[in-house]
Amino acid sequence: MHKRLIDENPQLTAAADWLKLDELAEVEISSEDARHPIESALLAGAGSGWRAAVPGKQTIRLLFAQPQQLRRIRVRFVETAMQRTQEYLLRWSGDAGQSFREIVRQQWNFSPEGSVTQTEEHRVDLSGVTVLELIITPDIGNEHALASLAELRIA
Repeated sequence: MHKRLIDENPQLTAAADWLKLDELAEVEISSEDARHPIESALLAGAGSGWRAAVPGKQTIRLLFAQPQQLRRIRVRFVETAMQRTQEYLLRWSGDAGQSFREIVRQQWNFSPEGSVTQTEEHRVDLSGVTVLELIITPDIGNEHALASLAELRIA
């Protein structure tokens, strides 16, 4: 008898699958804490993630030199200090940012006593992507909260 285990939750995380964003894209950000640069969230092993320099809604925009085909988008957020309700919006453009299509808009409740990490892997089928945009509202009830992003990976 031959047998094999079925992985009920396959994790497609091979480093070779992720796009090399430092080679394929230019990044625009609405603000950046110098101690937590955007490279820390976009490049594996580059640090502890990105953090905004100013409070409120923040935008991270990836501008691709050549149109890309995207299959997966992973975002990971970590909040260990305060309770807050964050919302993020992922959207894309195929015409260099003239128009956008929404991929997902999602809220998450962080709580230091329990839920401190949000990791989402979105499976998509997008062709001709010239711009990928992540808009983070760090706390929908507090305009003084700082946005952060532990990881953004794209395949």
